[in-house]
Amino acid sequence: MRVALVALVVLVAIGFVLSRISADAYEISPGGANPVAPIISIDGHTAPKSNGQILLTDVYLTSLNWLTWIGAKLDSNSQVVPAAALVDPGVSISELDAQGYLEMAQAKDSARVAALTRLGYHVGHTPMGAIVEAVGTNTPASGVLHVADVIVGAQGQAIATSCGLISALHDQAPGSKIKLTVKPAKISDSGEITYGSPEERSLTVGTPPKGDNAAESGCPGVTTPSSGFLGVSVQTDVAYTYPFTITISTPNIGGPSAGLAMTLGIIDQLSSGHLVHHSVIAATGTMAPDGAVGDVGGVPQKAIAVSRAGASLFLVPSVELGPARSTASSSLHVAAVNDLNQAISILFDHGGTLTMANGTVEGKPHTVAKS
Repeated sequence: MRVALVALVVLVAIGFVLSRISADAYEISPGGANPVAPIISIDGHTAPKSNGQILLTDVYLTSLNWLTWIGAKLDSNSQVVPAAALVDPGVSISELDAQGYLEMAQAKDSARVAALTRLGYHVGHTPMGAIVEAVGTNTPASGVLHVADVIVGAQGQAIATSCGLISALHDQAPGSKIKLTVKPAKISDSGEITYGSPEERSLTVGTPPKGDNAAESGCPGVTTPSSGFLGVSVQTDVAYTYPFTITISTPNIGGPSAGLAMTLGIIDQLSSGHLVHHSVIAATGTMAPDGAVGDVGGVPQKAIAVSRAGASLFLVPSVELGPARSTASSSLHVAAVNDLNQAISILFDHGGTLTMANGTVEGKPHTVAKS
């Protein structure tokens, strides 16, 4: 009895120690699959009673210690990934939440643009600066710039695009002081991003790491490596002008993978709920403003969530067809798509229709009509 008691005490002690040590890894496990319609509201349009449902699906991302790592590895429905695999090289894992919320904000804009453009509405766009997507650890920009900040000026020059920033700073030598005008971003605990008034920030240019080459940026006029280095990743921040306001509420959800589902949800609402014909479908994939569908992570786990939700069809990026089918239930049909038109065509095959801005109703040839 004493031996057994000692062994139990030792196991408890080992478990306690393991629970206190980070495994520098995360568990990706099946999340939820919930209707996208309730999170979308469109000014001037009453939410219709849809003929079917479009599900937005996600995964749970959980930081692991060595004790929970063991359980995650034994769970066939979960995937364990190194923390470093979730961020770009040189970027701290502490940036993960902020990057995810920025990606979601950008995914919402892309969904609005892609949906409205497909339906024939006009969407205006204006470049507004260079938005910070990632900041490298121990770089000149570390502690000075933050994810979602928008750089609108550099060295007294107005900045409208990411290439404008790269060009303006291209010849700054290591050790030189530069001044940036920045719209500071504030990200709430639930992921809402708001901006303050532009303010000036200063930093010292660093020496480019070996292999860093600004000529690969693709910016016009930038044909040689940059003289200096900031350690920040940027892209052009775009302000869109919509024909009406479309609000998408996604508290505490980060990442870009809901892009396709949100796009289809907007189209469904503007089509009087007829895009999905008497069925439950789910979708995952990034959405570009031009309608291109991109790769996402955790698709095997999402297929499990979608199967549990009772969906009959799951639209996924083409490269994720195999992983999705590997965990999907026998009753769930998984279809691969490369762009929005392909996804809509599949829904047309299932009896769905959409309504264009001019009132034209599109669907399969025998369902095309004029309202």
